[in-house]
Amino acid sequence: MPLIEYKTISGITGPLVFVENTKNVAYGEVVEIRDSTGARKRGQVLDAHTDRAVVQVFEGTSGLDVSDTSVRFLGETLKTPVSTSVLGRVLDGASNPIDDCGGIIPQARLDINGMIINPFTREYPKDFIETGIPSIDAMNTLIRGQKLPIFSASGLPHNQLASQIARQAKVKSGEDFAVVFAAMGITHDEAAFFKNEFQRSGASEKILTLLNLADDPAIERLITPRMALTHAEYLAYEKGYHVLVIMTDMTNYCEALRQISAAREEVPSRRGYPGYMYTDLASIYERAGRVKNRPGSITQIPILTMPDDDITHPIPDLTGYITEGQFVLSRALYNKNVYPPVDVLPSLSRLMQQNIGKGQTREDHKDLSSQLYAAYAEGRDLKDLVAVVGSDALTERDKLFLELANRFEAEFVAQEFDERRTIEETLELGWELVSIIDRKDLKRIRPEFLEKYYKRKPGGSGLGIVEEKSGGGGGG
Repeated sequence: MPLIEYKTISGITGPLVFVENTKNVAYGEVVEIRDSTGARKRGQVLDAHTDRAVVQVFEGTSGLDVSDTSVRFLGETLKTPVSTSVLGRVLDGASNPIDDCGGIIPQARLDINGMIINPFTREYPKDFIETGIPSIDAMNTLIRGQKLPIFSASGLPHNQLASQIARQAKVKSGEDFAVVFAAMGITHDEAAFFKNEFQRSGASEKILTLLNLADDPAIERLITPRMALTHAEYLAYEKGYHVLVIMTDMTNYCEALRQISAAREEVPSRRGYPGYMYTDLASIYERAGRVKNRPGSITQIPILTMPDDDITHPIPDLTGYITEGQFVLSRALYNKNVYPPVDVLPSLSRLMQQNIGKGQTREDHKDLSSQLYAAYAEGRDLKDLVAVVGSDALTERDKLFLELANRFEAEFVAQEFDERRTIEETLELGWELVSIIDRKDLKRIRPEFLEKYYKRKPGGSGLGIVEEKSGGGGGG
């Protein structure tokens, strides 16, 4: 059937084109828009009625005139070429090469909307992904097939942390591993930072990078994470890779969603975001996981900046409902010059306990992480007490817990930007810290592990209280 060319545009609003008198148009269908000069742009059907369609234009509607623009509906959904050769490449947000290495030779072309994994075919996430970052590996372990976001805020070093995880993450020896890194709404300086970091570290060969810049059309921002996940699904479920997908910044994605919703004159929900934002985010996050009888897996780390540092804002709030925990970056730690400023107390990995211990990380991991968490929480409370009544009111036991809390931040959480710690090194450092405390106060660690790993000599009193760091600026 020949394609019909429509010249019945009734209006253009922002990135949207409204076409009248259409027939047999489907939601998600790809559209070709041609202006009076013959230049062509791509679009996608955002809303389809019996005789009317709303089209979102990827390259923006600048230069389009209602009377001189024609539209053709191509009868297929938006697809992207996929291949194992994309590893090491840099693409734009619409999956077009921007690295001067030529086009992509496709092994297949896949619909970018993918398919949510059927719960019946899902396998429970398992196996440890080592990031080299102690506050993650020991305290909030990342598991294959998990979706675990990073909650950051404006001015915090989430870009540095994202690049560090992309460079350092690894799975078991001998397994195929890849990283798909998607950045949305970033500046040119941030794009240059990511490209330079991946090349400098030598890790770029295992990383596919998609970059949507702040001056790119907002509509492109909506397809960037779906492009990234389509590449990841091909690598994971067709080629057997274990794929880590890092997406930053989901706040920019949601702002683009709000902009399109406003252009469609939809009734807004909380803080002006569309009421379907939860469903839209779920359609992205739920594309992580492991599938029965398929060797690969997809693990997601979405990164978002919380407006006004507000964790109850709709974006982190809805993200938290869908995902399996979160890493929370702390402005207080950042102001103490701690990098990465991961606050382990509000952070959580809900799948951690079933995937650490003997045969996974190390036999003492569960007990040690639990004890470190409890001791650090008590030490944090003591910091607040000292601020009110002074250190003279502390008992000797209190001083040991305060020392542990200070050293936990200064030595365990903090590390250099280029530093990578193995899980063994991390756990040994954890034992050095809990050995500050008297053995009788370590109630969360089993006696056999105390006998094997406890480092404090009888009569020892720790290595002295470490004063808190102060001053601005984070590492990296």
